[in-house]
Amino acid sequence: MQATILSLPTADLFAQGLESQSGAALLRFGAARPRPADRAGWSDGGAVAWLDEPRGHVWSVGEPVAAAGLTLRAFHQCPGDIREFTAPRGVDALLGRHLAVADPVAWVFRWTLEEPPPHPAEGRVTELGEAHHGELLAFLAEHSPAHSTGPGSSNVSLWAGIRDDSGRLVACGALSALPDSGAPLMVSVATDAALRGQGLGAALTSWLTRYAVRRHGLCTLWQLADNAAAGRLYTRLGYRDEDPCVAARIGPH
Repeated sequence: MQATILSLPTADLFAQGLESQSGAALLRFGAARPRPADRAGWSDGGAVAWLDEPRGHVWSVGEPVAAAGLTLRAFHQCPGDIREFTAPRGVDALLGRHLAVADPVAWVFRWTLEEPPPHPAEGRVTELGEAHHGELLAFLAEHSPAHSTGPGSSNVSLWAGIRDDSGRLVACGALSALPDSGAPLMVSVATDAALRGQGLGAALTSWLTRYAVRRHGLCTLWQLADNAAAGRLYTRLGYRDEDPCVAARIGPH
């Protein structure tokens, strides 16, 4: 696989200036500059795409028809190596005419360069270390079983949480990193199911955002497109909402 990837022509993902346009923040923050020597990339007709080789994942931004064309080109140039993709909304339907696209999920890639307004409960947030991994794992299993990232994940730089007066964990969240660029990515924010609606998630999200912006100049996150409550919270915190995406698997054709 490695030899195949290295033999492919690579593209300068930033040659078209797409990263400065609305809807292309995933390129701006998610693709490393300068280009990693072993990254395969494609650029054509108002879209760019690049390959996360270990995951077999193609990322693309730009005009949906062009992005679908680049993803299809990547699939044919790397036969058997590409298993999934993230692309502008609508690419799943376009690719479905040629490939076996499965389990599409609509997301919004959201980002901010600004610290959010202070939340009154941010003072309750504390950093959590390796000694708390078991506690975090149990909490996530109970209150957020579909969490994306768990304790001990290699890309996580920080876990944080909120406790009640008895010391019991009632909310948690983490900062991970986007593939390729390493930009900060907020993940696995969860609140005790019995205490939702009391602002714990908002306080934790605000604290993590402030932490990332102060140290890295930005914070990013993925929001499920149909999670309206989360969308309203992220908007209040200043997260931009310009990058509707779809992620899906490519099954046997």
